[in-house]
Amino acid sequence: MKSMTGYGFAERTTDECHLSVELKSYNNRFLEINHAIPYFLSAFEQEIDQRVKTIAKRGHIDVNVRVKQLQNRIELLVDQQAVESYATAFRQIARYAHIQTEPSLSDFVSAEGILLNVREQDGSVYSVPLFDALQEALHQLDVAKMREGEVTLADLVRLGDELSKNLLIVKRYAGELETRLKDTLLTRFEELLGQRGYDENRFLQEIAVMLNRYSINEEIVRLGAHVDEYGSLLGKSEPIGKRLDFLCQEMNREINTIGSKSTMVEINHSVVVMKDCLENIREQVRNIE
Repeated sequence: MKSMTGYGFAERTTDECHLSVELKSYNNRFLEINHAIPYFLSAFEQEIDQRVKTIAKRGHIDVNVRVKQLQNRIELLVDQQAVESYATAFRQIARYAHIQTEPSLSDFVSAEGILLNVREQDGSVYSVPLFDALQEALHQLDVAKMREGEVTLADLVRLGDELSKNLLIVKRYAGELETRLKDTLLTRFEELLGQRGYDENRFLQEIAVMLNRYSINEEIVRLGAHVDEYGSLLGKSEPIGKRLDFLCQEMNREINTIGSKSTMVEINHSVVVMKDCLENIREQVRNIE
């Protein structure tokens, strides 16, 4: 089991640059990757995402890449067309001024647009340190997610055991609940009809209707199946967060129904405990993949 929260950091230094990769992961219903990287590394975004997906199936993950260049990769380019235009213009000026001279090198160097200062930003230079650092940061993130996931798993197992224990208590009192309901109905019928008697068949029909309405046997069976599925999911190594979230909704429905039907203090007490366990389970499920 993996948590959705974690942190990873790594850095690399080459002759060209000092590069660092920082990964932060938070809870999120789906996998969402956010990039904060230099523009000249944008071509690597897709491959970065593919590598992140190998260790994360859900969560919001921030990928922060910082690059400090250790060498100024500058290239000066000469605009040939500008040189020719300036040469023509210089000669025209000399002719108009009646001066016998040719333009010097300094004239061209000082002219605007002759030399173009281009800072080279070839992303391929950073490929090796980038993905080396990314792989180390991903490993750290994965270890952190696994470590927190193990703690969460232990708590989910404990909560599941507590819920299961109280479900057994509810099962034990389910038969007594029906007996109490029968006795209560019989007493009420006798109080209302007194010595006038009553139609026994009619009474039994009413008993059957009331027992069907207030019986919790079906809810107990369904909740028991959900609890078994819960334990089975906790034993899987694959991401189970979404399935557990849905399962919690189903268990919550059955527990609420049992609580609404029960008139016994013993059952109601166990219902309160189960609801508390389930609420804690749902909180923990929000943290796992």
